[in-house]
Order: sequence, then structure tokens, then C-alpha cells
Amino acid sequence: MVISLIYTNTVRQLSYEFLNHETHETVRQLGYVFFDHSFFSCLFMLFMVKIQPKSTLSTQSYLHRFFAQRRAAGLSPNKMARFCNLRFLFIRRTALLAALFAALFCCAPQVFAQSRVRVDSKHWSPKNRQRPVRKSTQYIILHTTEGGARGALEKLSRNGECHYVVDTDGKIYSIIDKRRVAYHVGLSMWKGRTGLDAFSIGIEIVGYHNKPITSSQFQSVRSLLFELKRTYRIPDDNVLTHSMVAYGNPNRWQKKRHRGRKRCGMLLALPESRAKLGLRSKPSFDPDVRAGRLVDADPELSRMLYMKAPVVSDVALMAQRSDSNVIGPGRTAWDIARDLYRSKETVYIFPDGTRRTGAEITNWKAMQSGTRVEIGGITENATEGILTIGVDGTVQDLAGDEMTAHSTIYFSSKNTAQYRHGSSLTLAEIDGLPKGTKMLVGYSIGGPVSSRLPVFNICSVKWNRPDTFYLDPCGKLISGDQVNEKNIKAGSMVFYRP
Repeated sequence: MVISLIYTNTVRQLSYEFLNHETHETVRQLGYVFFDHSFFSCLFMLFMVKIQPKSTLSTQSYLHRFFAQRRAAGLSPNKMARFCNLRFLFIRRTALLAALFAALFCCAPQVFAQSRVRVDSKHWSPKNRQRPVRKSTQYIILHTTEGGARGALEKLSRNGECHYVVDTDGKIYSIIDKRRVAYHVGLSMWKGRTGLDAFSIGIEIVGYHNKPITSSQFQSVRSLLFELKRTYRIPDDNVLTHSMVAYGNPNRWQKKRHRGRKRCGMLLALPESRAKLGLRSKPSFDPDVRAGRLVDADPELSRMLYMKAPVVSDVALMAQRSDSNVIGPGRTAWDIARDLYRSKETVYIFPDGTRRTGAEITNWKAMQSGTRVEIGGITENATEGILTIGVDGTVQDLAGDEMTAHSTIYFSSKNTAQYRHGSSLTLAEIDGLPKGTKMLVGYSIGGPVSSRLPVFNICSVKWNRPDTFYLDPCGKLISGDQVNEKNIKAGSMVFYRP
């Protein structure tokens, strides 16, 4: 029995290896279902593998014996050979083909049923008409909403922050047309490319990063992935979680650009979860951390995302820690709230009962051990834009080691129309910037906008993002989601994330 199981698994693995070279997604997915049945795997190998010399000799011996018997009956050798060969090949091939077609007949319905994904459009976003069509689609990003369905659907639809939402009962809602840009990833990088919103599809799954999703959700997401991968020819390695691609700008705790800004969807990177989603492979390392473009601010998360088989106890312990929202030794406000630590929706309850929002706290060094953190609302896709020195924190808190970088921009507190790059200032000049000075971290500048240089030519599909800003000739800063292409004043400068 054991030998039989080992043989069957070996045959199945060989079959999978054959399919991995198949570029047509429908054929490949059909094959995976087909080879999940041991009997069909063995039939396939018999059909594909050529007869070895030993088998050929056995067949020839059989034919010689057959000829001798028929020769005695007076049948000519030529007629006997033609008859025997034709009969032998006809029977063998007919039997194998019949078995293959029978298997396909049994398996095909469950494969092709996956391509008929039912989608509810009652939460269709009003932002659809404002969003440009993507030039290419190379990735699918999996998210968890970090909140219930009702609040998540309302917010995601209002802001157009994903393409699909999968509820706990498996029902799929369409938010943004799959051909158009949805603002679901935010600050992101993969293999050196930033702004993944411009070439990815986002799927929000109702649930939490540290809790498994339901079996109905697994089934629906698997069907949805099958259809999207087939449509856009996306390989399994390019189906990623938000936690894999999100990165953060420097802050008080992380002095450099770093991975670990999000733990969103982290459990969906586990091998068993990806298998349930019909994904046969995944990245084995973080390409941007390895290349030195980012630093790893959450090694524990990285182990979960990229280890082939994370220890179950480690996964459980990590999920348990994620439930702990109390500041203490080795657990900071950033560890709990990540990039939302200074949000007005994040509330800190001090040991004496005092309550303050993240926006009201400036001295993070004085945070007391035992302070409880409450992250309010559905904040999965919060955007970070203009920062104010003395309100959001010190320059060191807001820009870390990048306060003298060319991509850090400071606006004059007296006249916003005047701005300077961090690379043009000394450390003494930066330290002397007055409270109320506005700044952007990790931005590029384009413009001025004119009839010959329209905004789309400057920053492409990012032109109306909420974290893109326009500085008009009068010195007024306006976010991209508050403008339309026709009312952007000539001479405006554009500040956008590269």
C-alpha cells in the first residue's frame, strides 16, 4: 500500500512538472484537476511515455508466438503482421484515449465552472468614470479588510479602493471595473517597480490578517483568481499579498524605507492557503530587501511570507501577538498600528484612563508601557500625504534618514509656493525649520502643466490620486482627488509618488 502511494505521488509530480511548461492557463488548470486523480495520472503517463526497449521485446515475442500459431493455420505472414500491428495499436490507443476523454468529461465541469464567476455589482463605485484604463496588468494583490463587510463595502465603494470584495459567505462584489485603476495598494514596491496600483488588480477579502478566511471565501477567491489569471496571463508567482508589496517611508522607529508597513493578508501567503487558492508556486524571497532598496522592519512577517513551511506554533504565536494592542517592552505604537500610529482614528488609552488620538501626540518618547491602542474604522487603505512639522512630529520622526534626500520636499511656512528639496538643505537648516512647515516624503516633481505638457504626460494614471498634489501659481496645494483634468491651472507643479 505504501509503495503504491509513493508511486502514485511520484507519477502525479511528474505530471505537474509536465503541466508547468504549459502556457495556456485553461489547459493547465484542467490538467491540475485531472491529475488530482491518481488513476488518471497513471493513464496519462502510460499515454505520454514511449515504450521502453524491454517492453518492445516483450511485444515482439508476443507477436512471434502469434505468427507461429497463425502460420500453422495457413495465413500469409504479411497479412498476419499488418493485421496484428493494426489491431494492437488500435486497441491500445483507443482504450487510452477513451479513458482520457472519460476523465476529462468527469473533471471538466468543475474546472469550467470556475470561469463562470458570479459577481454582484450593487456596490459599483461612483469613482469608475474617473479612473483611467490600465496599460497593463501584471499582478493580483490579495488584501484583508481588517473589518466587517458592511463598513468595508461602504468605504471601498465610496473611494474606489479595490476591484473586488469577497464576503464571508463567498459572495463576490465588483467595485471598480477590472480594466481600470483602483487605489488598493498605496505605497508599494516589487522588483524595483513602485506604484503597483497602475498595473495590478486588487481583491479585498472580508476578514483580518491574523485570522483564517472561510471555506466559502477560499472557493470564491480561487474561482476569481482562475478567471483573472487566464484573462491577463498572470503566473502564480505574481499573485501576492498586500503585506508582500507594501513599504513604508522613514519614521521615528524606522529610519529608512522599509518593508513591514502592512501585515494585510499575511496568512494567504502560507503554502496551505495558496494550495486552497489553486496557486502552485510563490516567491521565495523579498526581491527589494535582497537588492537593498528596502530594509526589513518585520523579520517575523518575512519568515511567514517566504518560508516554504513555517512552523505551526510560530504562526499561531504571531497571530496571537497581533491581537495584543498594548504597548510594552519590545512592542511600540508602530508595531501595533503600523503607518496608522499617528492617525486621528487611532486612539491611545493611557494607564490613567486618559484618551488621545494619534494626531494629538507629538512626544512619542513619553508613551507609557501599558497604553492600549484602538484602531478605529476601516483603515486598510489609509493614504499618507502632506505632513506638518510640529503637528505630525519632528522632522526626524517624519523623514528619518531621508530628511536630506532629493525626494523629501519642504514648503515654506510663509509662502507655500516656495519649496526646496531636502538635498539642497543642510542639517542645520532642516533643524531650524519652524513648526507648521509642510513637507512631503518620497515624492517626485513634474511640470509646470501646460497645453504642451498635460498632466497625464507627467504622472500618467496617478494624476488624480488622493496622494498626488498640485501647487497652483497662487501657492495653493490641492490633492489629486479634488481636481479634474480640465480645471488644473496652467503653470501648476505636480507632486506625485514615483
